[in-house]
Amino acid sequence: MQRQTWAQLVYKVLEPLYPNPKPALNFESPFQLLVATVLSAQCTDERVNQVTPALFKRFPDPRSFAQADATELESLIYSTGFYHTKARAIKELASTIVSKFGGQVPDTMEALTSLRGVGRKTASVILSACYNKPALIVDTHVSRLCVRLGFTTSRDPQKAEATLAELYSENQWVAIGHCLNQHGRQVCKSRKPDCPHCPLRDHCPKRGL
Repeated sequence: MQRQTWAQLVYKVLEPLYPNPKPALNFESPFQLLVATVLSAQCTDERVNQVTPALFKRFPDPRSFAQADATELESLIYSTGFYHTKARAIKELASTIVSKFGGQVPDTMEALTSLRGVGRKTASVILSACYNKPALIVDTHVSRLCVRLGFTTSRDPQKAEATLAELYSENQWVAIGHCLNQHGRQVCKSRKPDCPHCPLRDHCPKRGL
């Protein structure tokens, strides 16, 4: 089977199984999603969603975060772990967004990734979820599946992103990233992939297994 045909079959099979490609993090603005994403490092989305209501009530916008007392901010995000580092990162992001972007989270990949600590994955989340722009969200699950499905031979996220951009049209980008992520979490796991129950088992090349 040609790679392009196989890629579209993967999409056709997985897309109905993993609908509604929306972030698991709760937010009401691009900056809130950016903050929640910072907090989600080494922390569950569920825990972050427990913390953010009080956090965003106390600090509703970038300017208030930039001016926040570090100790108070740390106390509000303590339960997400690494609170010193996260508080410092959030305050720096807020200050930069206020000083360089007028308090508005930018809506381009170039501008977003110019923010310290914001990589392509986080930028893609912001672009797709907040600005309705086509973006490929590539994490460790997506990179792993790109190899196992035979799309690429490298787990490098940027190479995986470039490959997916070639295989799928822009209007499929958000959905395929979501599908591969969820399939990697639920079925095609890192250590013990559940191949017998995988809907792609009859055609999957199982690279690396």
